[in-house]
Amino acid sequence: MKTKVAGNTDEYIAGFPIETQEKLKQLREIIRKAAPKAEEIISYGMPAYKYFGVLVYFAGYAKHIGFYPTGSGIENFQKELAAYKTSKGTVQFPLSKKLPVGLISQIVKFRVKQNEEKAVLKQKKSKK
Repeated sequence: MKTKVAGNTDEYIAGFPIETQEKLKQLREIIRKAAPKAEEIISYGMPAYKYFGVLVYFAGYAKHIGFYPTGSGIENFQKELAAYKTSKGTVQFPLSKKLPVGLISQIVKFRVKQNEEKAVLKQKKSKK
């Protein structure tokens, strides 16, 4: 498993076993398609995507992929995420199961819209 902080997402993913790398690469592509304007960075030692602020993070573990769409991303998709282990700001996707591509895409798009709306409100406040 990963022992040092990666400088970029490719390095991060390369630090995992092949099976985990495949899931991480798939998750990365889902996020990129759902948020094509997002900037890919490493934050808190894991891949993150920024677009008018942080959208989502992800991380690899021994038995699952951690997906961090913030509290609002979890809260707004509670019903759809019921089959997975969740907490306030994270969901765990077991390595033994297929990633829920459509659901992940929906969550990322929701976060994009949310961040865009916040940016518009912030801009309006600054003009006052």
